[in-house]
Amino acid sequence: MATSSKVQRGFYLVVETIKDELINNPSIKTVTFGDITEVDLQKQTMFPLGHIIIDSVSHTGKTMQFSFTVLTMEQIDSNKDYVNDLFLGNDNTHDILNTQLTVSNKLVTRLREGQLYSDGYQLVGDATCEPFFDRFENILAGWATTFTLEIFNDIDYC
Repeated sequence: MATSSKVQRGFYLVVETIKDELINNPSIKTVTFGDITEVDLQKQTMFPLGHIIIDSVSHTGKTMQFSFTVLTMEQIDSNKDYVNDLFLGNDNTHDILNTQLTVSNKLVTRLREGQLYSDGYQLVGDATCEPFFDRFENILAGWATTFTLEIFNDIDYC
């Protein structure tokens, strides 16, 4: 990371803040960033996984608004024994959805009213969470959480 005092640090700070919040959650083992297709999702040791995607940045004068999608996911583990429960099925999908929604909820709550809010990371509007199942080749389930964060624009106007 560039350390020059003339370098705008907003991007670094926002991305690192989200990464730190995710990795400090006991239900996340690894955090990645960027194009999800470039992450080696075949590694068994990286799950549960948080993945940060930056969608856009809006310059709004004295602030900047960063739009993110954060994926929180885990591998689905199927029970080889026949289960007659059509609602729950024979895998841990419900457990994954419950656990990973809690991860997303904690992140959003801390941005809305917790220490991150006090530190100047302001959630703009409401976050949305969309579940996914079998989204990638190694059968994952989880949530795609989309939100916008606003921070003070630290660029020198002079």
